[in-house]
Amino acid sequence: MMKAAAPELRRVVVLGTGGTIAGRAASAGDNIGYTAGEVDVANLLTGIDAPPGVTLVAEQVAQLDSKDMSFDVWRQLARRCIHWLDAPDVVGIVITHGTDTLEETAFFLHSVLSAQKPVVLTCAMRPATALAPDGPQNVRDAIVVAATGGSRGVTVVCAGTVHSAVDVQKVHTYRLDAFASGDAGAVGYVEEGAVRSVRDWPAAPSRLVPEAVTGDAVWPRVEIVMSHAGASGSIIDALMAQSTVDAAGPLRGLVLAATGNGTLHHAIEAAASRARAAGIEICRATRCVDGHILPRGDDRFPDAGGLSPVKARIALMLALMRTLPPAA
Repeated sequence: MMKAAAPELRRVVVLGTGGTIAGRAASAGDNIGYTAGEVDVANLLTGIDAPPGVTLVAEQVAQLDSKDMSFDVWRQLARRCIHWLDAPDVVGIVITHGTDTLEETAFFLHSVLSAQKPVVLTCAMRPATALAPDGPQNVRDAIVVAATGGSRGVTVVCAGTVHSAVDVQKVHTYRLDAFASGDAGAVGYVEEGAVRSVRDWPAAPSRLVPEAVTGDAVWPRVEIVMSHAGASGSIIDALMAQSTVDAAGPLRGLVLAATGNGTLHHAIEAAASRARAAGIEICRATRCVDGHILPRGDDRFPDAGGLSPVKARIALMLALMRTLPPAA
């Protein structure tokens, strides 16, 4: 009598980085006075059932408040993603993360990973100790996305909505449904343990930056300066003046958080022109939550299209990382 074939092993790896989802408060009724990054990722999975045929693997990569996210943690996180994505029996990865910089981490991973399998970031707006925490449902939904055939690329799952890493932004300070995808809209929704897609899943970028993950390259320093009513160029001038002695390293680039369709206060524009003459790369990104910059013939600086200022900063840093010599 022939033995039945052993069932195929399918694993979803859950990487923990801390955040509100792993937070603790002194009172169950306190949803803002908590300490982030207190509960380890293995405990976050307690009581969460995996989809049929899926085994969960927990690994703690970091334990921090995401407002303090660092390049070193990004690099470590990307390396662990590469490690697990290479395992044939791993069908997807879930990353638990704080909401404050989740969109930046998601965009970074999108930019450096050739993720043909799903890499799903999730979060919570209430700590793990809340009367009605939102983290468990978000984790469950993220695991469903990671285990669903056809899912791929880097996405964010929050409040039942699947967002692309390129489009997602945190748009609310408190409500549970704190993220949106602007004009592009959601990739899909998780409904009662099933994924309903409404548009194409994100494709990996055509050009990656392996130095950001595998090497020890220094991250080029790029700062964000906002254009606003009554602005002056003094911040840019001060950044230039301190560039050679600042502990953060020499200034390599500036992202100008511009008004409207990429417009700049004349004083900001003049100071940015001086910085460009000194060899600083300049990029404009709009302050507007929705829409993208439509180029004009008289633009003095390149634009970041529909990227937010924080994502444009990451894109510029990675672009500079490709062009700077190793000793820079």
